[in-house]
Amino acid sequence: MSLFKSRLRPTLGSVIGRGHLIVALVGVAMASVSLTLLGVLALRVYADHNLHLIARSINYTVEAAVVFNDKVAATEALALIASTEEVADAQVMDEQGELLARWQRPESGLLSDLEVQIARVILEKPISMPIVHQGQEIGSILLIGHGGNLMRFLLSGLMGIVLCTAVSAWVALYLARRQLRGIIGPLRSLAAVAHAARSERAFDQRVPPADIAELDNLGNDFNALLDELVSWQTHLQNENETLAHQASHDSLTGLPNRAFFEGRLMRVLRNARKLDERVAVLFLDSDRFKEINDNFGHAAGDAVLVAVATRVRAQLREEDLVARLGGDEFAILLTPLHKAEDAERIADKIIASMEMPIQLPGSTQVLTSLSIGIAVYPDHGVTPGELLDAADAAMYQAKRLSRGAQQTAGAELPVAHVQTRS
Repeated sequence: MSLFKSRLRPTLGSVIGRGHLIVALVGVAMASVSLTLLGVLALRVYADHNLHLIARSINYTVEAAVVFNDKVAATEALALIASTEEVADAQVMDEQGELLARWQRPESGLLSDLEVQIARVILEKPISMPIVHQGQEIGSILLIGHGGNLMRFLLSGLMGIVLCTAVSAWVALYLARRQLRGIIGPLRSLAAVAHAARSERAFDQRVPPADIAELDNLGNDFNALLDELVSWQTHLQNENETLAHQASHDSLTGLPNRAFFEGRLMRVLRNARKLDERVAVLFLDSDRFKEINDNFGHAAGDAVLVAVATRVRAQLREEDLVARLGGDEFAILLTPLHKAEDAERIADKIIASMEMPIQLPGSTQVLTSLSIGIAVYPDHGVTPGELLDAADAAMYQAKRLSRGAQQTAGAELPVAHVQTRS
């Protein structure tokens, strides 16, 4: 329903064009009507004055005929003058008011009747003028004007009005289109940028400058709003990335956590199953972490965990993954694995990296070791849970063997040991 209503709404171009056209037509109509009325009034005054002049001419001409009561001479004189002037009806009466001579315009038809009606409406009443001879009134003249000139003037005025209206309408439409280019163009650019930002999230587009100050200010404000949206979106993206990293990584060591490791392991196993590849999972546990944590404090334990994470990561390939599962337990994913001996070799490198003392807060240094268990896909399991359990069991077996070796040797510090799950 709202879409249907929006389609019924007029466009800005139609509103401005219609407004220009109405203003132009009203202006032309008022000007034309005013000029026509003024012209009609002026022509009326001229026609009345002309009728008085014609009446005087007829008066002088028929005076002798009226004195001698010569109807023929009066008729000829009357026709001679009235036929060449704007006269519809001319009458000469004698002293008793009897009709002595009369001349009427012989035209007939609708146009002639229309001219007479126009003359009766616009011109003043018929002109009556006495005929005076030697100071004595001997008769009178009655003239009715003809509306031929008025008719032609009104027709030409009407044609002028129509022509001026057409020209004004064309000029109004031209000016409307010209003005629309300065108004509609920036508004369409603004609408296009707003649509792209709303539907496509294209916040990099900007509204171009406009020639009209108000539209240019509107475009600048909209561009500033887009800048704020870009800044806000960037801030949200950074926050989301930070939250996603915090959700999948350990805050102390910066290593991936258990959920991230298990998700990666699941995808790697799925890919290894398709490509018939081998994968190794290493389970690492610090042998002296609880002792160090109890004797030197949690800060020392954190330092040991960070050092272990750094040294382990340094021994791996770029495509390998190390994660902290929790506490002092770590897991390593080796993919692809060409042979089991490669996993054992990497485990030996990790154990060798722990031979250097770890610097604790202050001036204290400690030595620690790692117990590592290895499980290989598909030899020791085909699911993430099976491989982790197998590597965890191998790690505990390595830890037991390490403790047994220490008790036999009487050593104070444990020696790291590697055990592959059989």
